[in-house]
Amino acid sequence: MNAFTYPEVGATRLGPLPDGYHHLHHRTRVGRGRADFEAAGAAVTGWRMHRTSGAGVRASADRAEAGVFVRVSLGAGPFRFTAPCRVVWAAYEKDLVGFAYGTLDRHPECGEESFVVESADDGTVWFTVTAFSRPVAWYTRLAGPLVPMTQRWYARRLGAALRRIVAEAARG
Repeated sequence: MNAFTYPEVGATRLGPLPDGYHHLHHRTRVGRGRADFEAAGAAVTGWRMHRTSGAGVRASADRAEAGVFVRVSLGAGPFRFTAPCRVVWAAYEKDLVGFAYGTLDRHPECGEESFVVESADDGTVWFTVTAFSRPVAWYTRLAGPLVPMTQRWYARRLGAALRRIVAEAARG
């Protein structure tokens, strides 16, 4: 249960994204300046962004680090889907903070997804979701093109949640 379900581990950090998967790249502006960058980075790596977006998160550590186990769940009641993952890489650099997790057994997809906050040279703070995935479970295969649409929706939802967190932090 601890092994990744795909061979291209780390591709969201090292690139390029592998063929044979659906690719997702979503970038959104979440703030400006050092304080916004720090607030966004802490919210991403401390699971707050995911929780604020409505996802359930159970993690083996309070902060994203390589090897941390994470269970992300979405939905409600019988329509709640749980996705077991493990953090592949984490970065805590001067102008880049983030991590990626990869799928484990019993995840409805196989692949990897990264969540990165960057501070550009002009001080703009950007949040980027990069992912590659393909369906594994019968219901994700059956859903066909709805799965990539849902993934794009969720990436936008994460960006909106992070913008709210950063704005709240700026108000103090």
